[in-house]
Amino acid sequence: MSRFPRGFVGDSSMEEPETPLRRPSICFRPINPSDLERLEQIHRDLFPIRYESEFFQNVVNGGDIVSWAAVDRSRPDGHSEELIGFVTAKFVLAKESEISDLIRYDSSKGEETLVYILTLGVVETYRKLGVAKSLIKEVIKYASSIPVCRGVYLHVIAHNNPAIRLYKRMSFRCVRRLHGFYLINGQHFDSYLFVYFVNGSRSPCSPLDLVVLVLNYVRSGIKVVASKLTMKQEEKGLKGVKCKDNMRCLLPTQTKRNLASSGYDYV
Repeated sequence: MSRFPRGFVGDSSMEEPETPLRRPSICFRPINPSDLERLEQIHRDLFPIRYESEFFQNVVNGGDIVSWAAVDRSRPDGHSEELIGFVTAKFVLAKESEISDLIRYDSSKGEETLVYILTLGVVETYRKLGVAKSLIKEVIKYASSIPVCRGVYLHVIAHNNPAIRLYKRMSFRCVRRLHGFYLINGQHFDSYLFVYFVNGSRSPCSPLDLVVLVLNYVRSGIKVVASKLTMKQEEKGLKGVKCKDNMRCLLPTQTKRNLASSGYDYV
């Protein structure tokens, strides 16, 4: 496995909840070394992908990975600092990322970066309480505070519809479908790639935008051709109209309308 595994948002992080009996008081803080055992356990419970110990060491020690923990300060019996959710992410150079072709670069800003979400999860009893959404907002806020950062991006397995709906509601853009991206228990699964642009960055033209552009171009072309054919037909009809003494001829109302819509002046 590579040093930084492929990001994964487990289906279980978005399923229907077993709501806590009390009203939770959710707070967010950095993940620290005391969270190691709990972090490893939640990853094992939520994700079908196994992560190496080096990954967890990087997370809790603040190495090459940035992270946020969600805790419920209202929990009794010394559990108020125990993880109930988390998000981990890393910085990548924009020009070396897999979406480098979708970034508008500003040479005046130097080495531009992106934030890639590695893992995102919420334990079962705290789902559907907005915890995952709040964790993502923390990442976006952090990325937006860095002038050279151009966006936040992530992968999500293609059949994880609740997560996909969440990202779309949060204005992430689905820019790509990657076939066979995940290998889980010997079986390949497709992935969608979502991007949230920050600091004024925008995709020059996503694949979907390109399709829409082509369709609009074809549609406008058809209209132009139809308009020219109509004009030719009416020109042929006008050839048979003769006026005496070089006087102007009044055209029928329908003919006037057609000529006007084709950009011709009429009297």
